[in-house]
Amino acid sequence: MQAPNPFAGTRFLLSAAQLTQLPADTLPEVAFVGRSNAGKSSALNLICAHKQLARVSKTPGRTQLINLFGVPLERAAAGDTPDAIAGRLVDLPGYGFADVPQAVRRNWGLLVGGYVEKRANLRGLIVLMDIRHPLTDLDWQMLRWSGARNLPCHVLLTKDDKLGHGAAQAALLGVRAQLREAGSAVTVQRFSAHTRAGADHARAVVAGWLGLAGVPASAG
Repeated sequence: MQAPNPFAGTRFLLSAAQLTQLPADTLPEVAFVGRSNAGKSSALNLICAHKQLARVSKTPGRTQLINLFGVPLERAAAGDTPDAIAGRLVDLPGYGFADVPQAVRRNWGLLVGGYVEKRANLRGLIVLMDIRHPLTDLDWQMLRWSGARNLPCHVLLTKDDKLGHGAAQAALLGVRAQLREAGSAVTVQRFSAHTRAGADHARAVVAGWLGLAGVPASAG
């Protein structure tokens, strides 16, 4: 019997244009970040089994805010309100899309970099990379930011369905080899929002970082 999805019932909380607009509490957060066309919103929607939780834009680079989503408590304890949450999923603005003004890209860098480097609530980072174009300079920068804080980091090689099995597996092994050579402890898996490949494993990783019980990991 398949375990219940702990992210079912996850709901949108707020959008923040500045770090000072984020909640001032100690609830754990897991952030999703990647290039503007890497499929962050689609991955969030699949993990939460909610097709329209995160807005999927047909224009990469459209999201310019930090979007927060509340993960409900598995069981409401005495005194908990019905909408009490166990933690948050965070959709960070995408990076690396060229067709936006330089000033806008600079502001996104400050917002994303500031969150990753300073947000005390952050428990782990999900970095999404198109499996056909992984480990760009900006991806490496993101991995360095997380490494500087000793944050766990897990890479989803998205759009796995765009390659044949052999090519996709070779891409996965290639990324793992590059990370090992760089001395990185980052973990990596294949992922497809279209075929749902890798969704269970990604869900288990995020659940573990948030301290949610009852989500078995599967092979990545």
